Amino acid sequence: MSQIVLSLGFGLVTASILALGAVGFTLQFGVTNLFNLAFGETMTVSAFVAYLAMVSLHWNLWWAMAAGGAAGMVLSLLISRLVYLPFLRRGTSQFAMVMVTVAVSFILKNVLQIFSGATYYSYQLPPERPIRILGMVFDARQLTIIGLAAASLLGLHLLFKYTRLGKAMRATSDNGPLARSVGIPTDRVVSAAWLLSGLFAGIAGVALAVDLGTFGSTTGGSYLLPIVAAAVFGSVGEPYGAVLGALVIGLASEVAANYDPQLKDVVAFAILVLVLLLRPDGLRAGRVQMRAEVTA
Repeated sequence: MSQIVLSLGFGLVTASILALGAVGFTLQFGVTNLFNLAFGETMTVSAFVAYLAMVSLHWNLWWAMAAGGAAGMVLSLLISRLVYLPFLRRGTSQFAMVMVTVAVSFILKNVLQIFSGATYYSYQLPPERPIRILGMVFDARQLTIIGLAAASLLGLHLLFKYTRLGKAMRATSDNGPLARSVGIPTDRVVSAAWLLSGLFAGIAGVALAVDLGTFGSTTGGSYLLPIVAAAVFGSVGEPYGAVLGALVIGLASEVAANYDPQLKDVVAFAILVLVLLLRPDGLRAGRVQMRAEVTA
């Protein structure tokens, strides 16, 4: 029983990182209807930027994470404007757009490998004292990651509920042409969504590198499938569902890993297959779903 409780603690940390990534991923889909498979590489670039900030500028971890988040925002917006938007304006099919995102992912990954090689990097953080909470064991950094994820998701909720930008994003994702016809600047709204999703990707990438201890040029890409699984679990394009999916997959995969580490990914994808089989549109389909037809 104690091992399962410990696994739940690990699962909360994993779920927090998954939630940040899945919400960022689903925001992109919500306003562009684009399944961006280069999202993992955005996470990796952000982790490297944070590493350079710590090594070259001697920033502490949290300022470095802010730098990683900013890098994620810039990279996300540049990719959307320079690569994806021209294809979308030409009416490129969804399948072709997925292949474009695969190509962008491949390019980013190989550029990273040119500069980083096959070496794995570490932030070389000093060990922390264990903190026990309800039988679960954390350290201060893990608790900070959980708190940061909770604060980020609360901020996103407040943005959607109480700000003009948040309401414009929801309107754009529900019906882009209608939102544009009533005067909403959908082009700027889409750009804001890419910036926001890039911020989530950047924070998730740095948090993942901290949690794993080491990272390399393929770290973000290898973590993309659990993020997609969490997003699909709760209906792609629906941020609240992405949080639910992250909790379920994060906790279930860590509990399974307690019995066999190889079961961690197996459980995540088994849940994904079951959801696609039983509820192809996700568990929250038909509720507060964010869908978009906007192409600019």
